[in-house]
Amino acid sequence: MQNPNGTILHLYHSGHLSAALHFFQSLPSSLAPAPLSAATYSALVAACSRLRSLCEGRLVHHHLLASPEAGLVRNTVLNNHLITMYGRCAAPDSARLVFDEMPTKNPVSWASVIAAHAQNRRSAEALGLFSSMLRAGTAPDQFALGSVVRACAELGDVGVGRQVHAQAMKSGNGSHLIVQNALVTMYSKSGLVGDGFSLFRRIREKDLISWGSIIAGFAQQGYETEALQMFREMVAEGMHHPSEFHFGSVFSACSVLGSLEYGEQIHSLSVKYRLDRNSYAGCSLSDMYARCKKLESARRVFYGIDAPDLVCWNSIINACSVQGVLNDAMVLFSEMRDSGLRPDGITVRGLLCACVGCDALNHGRLIHSYLVKFGLDGQVSVRNSLLSVYARCMDFSSAMDVFNETREPDVVTWNSILTACVQHQHLELVFKLFNLLQRSVPSLDRISLNSVLSASAELGYIEMVEQVHTYTFKAGLVNDTMLSNGLIDTYAKCGSLDDATKLFEMMGTNCDVFSWSSLIVGYAQSGYARKALDLFARMRSLGIRPTHVTFVGVLTACSRVGFVDEGCYYYSIMEPEYGIAPTREHCSCVIDLLSRAGRLTEAAKFVDQMPFEPDIVMWKTLLAASKTHNDVEMGKRAAEAILRLDPSHSTAYVLLCNIYAASGDWDEFARLKKAMRSSGVKKSPGKSWVKLKGELKVFIVEDRSHPESEEIYTMLELVVMEMIKAGYVPKLLCEHDNFDHTYSDVSHDEMVAEYG
Repeated sequence: MQNPNGTILHLYHSGHLSAALHFFQSLPSSLAPAPLSAATYSALVAACSRLRSLCEGRLVHHHLLASPEAGLVRNTVLNNHLITMYGRCAAPDSARLVFDEMPTKNPVSWASVIAAHAQNRRSAEALGLFSSMLRAGTAPDQFALGSVVRACAELGDVGVGRQVHAQAMKSGNGSHLIVQNALVTMYSKSGLVGDGFSLFRRIREKDLISWGSIIAGFAQQGYETEALQMFREMVAEGMHHPSEFHFGSVFSACSVLGSLEYGEQIHSLSVKYRLDRNSYAGCSLSDMYARCKKLESARRVFYGIDAPDLVCWNSIINACSVQGVLNDAMVLFSEMRDSGLRPDGITVRGLLCACVGCDALNHGRLIHSYLVKFGLDGQVSVRNSLLSVYARCMDFSSAMDVFNETREPDVVTWNSILTACVQHQHLELVFKLFNLLQRSVPSLDRISLNSVLSASAELGYIEMVEQVHTYTFKAGLVNDTMLSNGLIDTYAKCGSLDDATKLFEMMGTNCDVFSWSSLIVGYAQSGYARKALDLFARMRSLGIRPTHVTFVGVLTACSRVGFVDEGCYYYSIMEPEYGIAPTREHCSCVIDLLSRAGRLTEAAKFVDQMPFEPDIVMWKTLLAASKTHNDVEMGKRAAEAILRLDPSHSTAYVLLCNIYAASGDWDEFARLKKAMRSSGVKKSPGKSWVKLKGELKVFIVEDRSHPESEEIYTMLELVVMEMIKAGYVPKLLCEHDNFDHTYSDVSHDEMVAEYG
């Protein structure tokens, strides 16, 4: 039989690492353990280390332990190789076990075990081993120092890093390239890019790792322009064969800067080195094109990658999702699964982000089914994404199901469901969930509190607003501008303008344009037009530029008190002076301004000249004004426009009925009432809220579900009778909840007799 030592060593030194290991495994078990030398074992362990083959490394180790040569097990050099192999194969615990059992340790042993922990993100243990090394009286070499500095970078512990730096300088290892490169990385990662750059400039013989460290440091810390400049210098210095990490950093910098032209130039350079096909550099390049809105280029780069990993797939799927190309994202998702890769939470969150609107609901449900099938729906972050999808796709019931099935909801889960409740007008549920939330988490954040404020504003629930305000003092959130703005807005919407004004004045210099706008809108909607306009003048005098919301408040104020000319003036200066293009809200305010003043012809002309089609709100404004000013023709035009947009819109029928009744046109009134019945149109029931014994009670017109409904309606009838005795005349017409007569058979006199 041929000499196994010679064969294995020949194969190893010839670069045939897998063949060397295969020959080792083919040795006959009858001769086991084969008489292998220390050099042969070292070659086999090194082959496993270079191939990152943990399984074969363990086989070699077990073979070594069974060797008849007892001295091999205690061989320091061989054990150092084993420690290095286990470290590179992501088995630091096995490396530590070998190290602890070594009878004799040298500086290489310490450096190897420290590196095994540092490179596997066991940084705290690496620092502990370094301390033990110093206590043992062993002087660290450049390899140990480099590993410890990398551990400090991983932990963000600059203080210890500086101590290691000082020790390296004292020991004479501070000028070694391995240590200098590690220090550049540590300072850059810790946000001290200036220190890292100063050290980089002092390196005499820079290698590709030196350049890569400073380029990555600049790119990661927000100095993208400097990262690109360093890359240019590196190329100019004649540094040949940059790695995928250099290209990955500069492509990321181009992404942030949106520098497509420069990114394309670097792309050409990466093609020269065939690194555009590398998974790391190719992924960064694809992401760069996607961020620069070149999705087709991003896809071409992705499909050119030799072996795209999960990160690459997640990146391109997310790129399609962000740009709203849901079908393409789903196709990529299917292709990824066909390639044998298993999606993770990032994959599905990227897909779910693209599910927006009712049309995407089916896609969202398909993804949900897939998650359940493969057990990926348990992650809280994934469930949060599902909850948001159902909320966005108008499926509140499914959103609640996801929330109720989440075992340990985090603050994002709570915020998502509270936001969904507000969005879908389940306002009473907001307060019930809020009470549960207060008992579930130690402290509340601004998003939770703002959701509660939004619901309180809708319901006029001033007591809850006061509770939230009190909580901001207890939780130290009193200086949170966003939350204070929410409180000002909600106080104003609840009619408590004194509280809104006090809070606004207390904010002082913390007031931003949203603070001003919230109070201006609050004054305007509550009828304090002059205060709103005075506040607007004060705001302009301080040089604070108004937003489109500010002008909504100003125009509303003018409308409420009939300042027609002043309102038209403010509308005219929005775009020329402040660059604010009129929105539908602004146009609605102008229509309301003209209509309230009885200038219906001008309002109709304004509608015809708008840059976009009028919506239902605008036509309703004209229709209501037509009723007030008894303009039948304008009322008919507005009502017909509303019914064209929404044939089931009850408000158009109701207001037009009122116009016909007010003008005495009972035939048209009866015709319209019949049309309303035949179309199945019903007026939406009114809803009221009242707080009773600390609980919010909701009442809907003609709702008999309350256990004491009979007593409630009996009392209501008594109250109505007392009102009539006091001279109250009930409103006429379709607004009456029991208005179900056939009016073609009812005379005018009978109608007046019944309805006043």
